[in-house]
Amino acid sequence: MSVVDDDGTTVPLVIRQPSQRIERRAIVWWMLRALLLWGLLLGALVAAYLIWEPARVWLVAPIVAASAILLAKLLVEPSWRYAVHRWEITEHATYATNGWLVREWRVAPSSRIQTVDAVRGPLEQLLGLSTLRVTTASSYGSIDISGLNRATAEEAATRLAMVAELSEGDAT
Repeated sequence: MSVVDDDGTTVPLVIRQPSQRIERRAIVWWMLRALLLWGLLLGALVAAYLIWEPARVWLVAPIVAASAILLAKLLVEPSWRYAVHRWEITEHATYATNGWLVREWRVAPSSRIQTVDAVRGPLEQLLGLSTLRVTTASSYGSIDISGLNRATAEEAATRLAMVAELSEGDAT
């Protein structure tokens, strides 16, 4: 894969792992998301167990399963994700790796960028985090770089917009 440089020469696009880490606060963000989803589910199952006596025998397995999943999502997933998540923006491409069970590695040439957004959900706002969403002409969808500091995401979005504007591609 190659890209055309500013002076018109073809430069090979180096495929490599991104170098930038996300914010350490992303670990807390992932833990809070797990608590909201799996913690509430576990709480509802335990409440049903305590209130609905005839169903207790049937609720033991879901309670055990939800407890195991919650523990994995609290104790394993956040630190594992933090170890895997990386990102980098160069003048020729945006690189991102993410995931924990299934790892994804994506590269988007700057000439293919269509839109750049900084997205903040309620928990991200609470923790001062953002997700940088880079939409390309790919049918696969956008590259999402989660767990960035708010200011870093805004700066990266501005930089990417400038790089995309200067690129000689047609973003298709």
